[in-house]
Amino acid sequence: MQQDLITQARTWLAEDPDPETRDELAKLIDAEDLDALAARFAGTLQFGTAGLRGELGAGPMRMNRSVVVRAAAGLAAYLKAKGQTGGTVVIGYDARYKSADFARDTAAVMTGAGLRAAVLPRPLPTPVLAYAIRHLGAVAGVEVTASHNPPRDNGYKVYLGDGSQIVPPADGEIADAIAAVGPLAGVDRPESGWEILGDEVLDAYLARTDAVLDAGSPRTAQVVYTAMHGVGTSVLTAAFARAGFPEPVLVAEQAEPDPAFPTVAFPNPEEPGAMDLAFATARRAHPDIVIANDPDADRCAVAVPDPSVDGGWRMLRGDEVGALLAAHLVARGAAGVFAESIVSSSLLGRIAEKAGNGYEETLTGFKWIARVDGLRYGYEEALGYCVDPDGVRDKDGITAALLVAELASVLKEQGRTLLDLLDDIAVEHGLHATDQLSVRVEDLSVIADAMRRLREAPPTALAGLAVTSAEDLSEGTEQLPPTDGLRYHLEGARVIVRPSGTEPKLKCYLEVVVPVGSADDLPAARAKGAELLAGITRDLSAAAGI
Repeated sequence: MQQDLITQARTWLAEDPDPETRDELAKLIDAEDLDALAARFAGTLQFGTAGLRGELGAGPMRMNRSVVVRAAAGLAAYLKAKGQTGGTVVIGYDARYKSADFARDTAAVMTGAGLRAAVLPRPLPTPVLAYAIRHLGAVAGVEVTASHNPPRDNGYKVYLGDGSQIVPPADGEIADAIAAVGPLAGVDRPESGWEILGDEVLDAYLARTDAVLDAGSPRTAQVVYTAMHGVGTSVLTAAFARAGFPEPVLVAEQAEPDPAFPTVAFPNPEEPGAMDLAFATARRAHPDIVIANDPDADRCAVAVPDPSVDGGWRMLRGDEVGALLAAHLVARGAAGVFAESIVSSSLLGRIAEKAGNGYEETLTGFKWIARVDGLRYGYEEALGYCVDPDGVRDKDGITAALLVAELASVLKEQGRTLLDLLDDIAVEHGLHATDQLSVRVEDLSVIADAMRRLREAPPTALAGLAVTSAEDLSEGTEQLPPTDGLRYHLEGARVIVRPSGTEPKLKCYLEVVVPVGSADDLPAARAKGAELLAGITRDLSAAAGI
């Protein structure tokens, strides 16, 4: 066993093209650090519907240039098998460690395989890549990013020519093609031959961002903005300038790309403490709203002044922003299908139905939402919003920010705020209170055990509310293909439990709906909603053994 592991590591070392990971692996071999080697060679990173994502380092269980070359070679083989020889693959990347290297390796492999490779000119938001695929008529796209994961991670996201992320069966077929790649010496990687794009694609994307706004709408909202050490600042500020909004006040400490993410533990606006610097800036600048992107700027977080909370600023939940944007689009006369994933608030369905628009639920992820026929607006509670599906068939934190700023401006002209509109929505449709129980684990068996426990002994009541139906989503439904998850309908509530697709987390999505007769009833309804959510959290934790 020990010798097999050493031999496997030496074989990998011999073809590793990166001096850094070669040095890392050589030191582990010399030290005979079997635990570290076993962690790196326990299998291979699995290519799935999120592509690849993992910790940087040497070996097949880490993100590195060897793994990326194999992924690119498999993708190229898949495309050629589909008759796409000679087609263009457009490649984007963020500012994380190794992202530029991984993008260059991908371009080299595509070129060597007889495809045309076009690389975005510098680190740019993921939605620019998603836009570029369709704009350039590409057969596929690759974005090198780990989104909002910790600094030590990187990832590899694949899109096909429709501009949407891959879904089954394409992910499995690409994974099979990756597994069939032989020694890296057999993968042709020329030193040149691909195109480095100019700013024309970015300019076209920015011109398209204007389309999400109403001509002649007010553009007066004052915004504090943070890019969370990612790539959003230059593109968002350019979009705001084009649209005629006041120049956003930047959170200076987080405005420039920095792969170390030095001011946040996790570069995700949803994580505790991540917005502290933004709120400190807001207390000095007194804006109407705070907007944050995650590091690759495909998500958009919004915060509002709220004197009832410590510090005076409150993050809106993704479901709240989702409802606000839906109401704003309805007020503007938007027609088409409104879509969301099953883990998002059922409020969107009520808004769509009252407006006479179509409504559809999908599995988790924009790879599904973006494929809804006739899509006009899609969102997911994890801060993802698609407000221009004809331009970007994915979540887009730049255009979402523009639409939020437009809505804030419209309300400002009326002497109202986003919180006032949320009150109106609650009175009209009932208070939809949501929360999430999210458990990060070191040992993935904890998640498997919790799912098994809930399947073997599903709860019959939570917070005193009877469970009226329990669905095992791994069996699929009439509307949904199979996925690893559980859904419980209760009297006036809904719970979904699923393992995260991108992080070592078990996620539980909770929603309660409290009827509201008038604005005077809102304080009591909110108190009732909070009480029920706390009770569901407590009882679900006990049932799952977490």
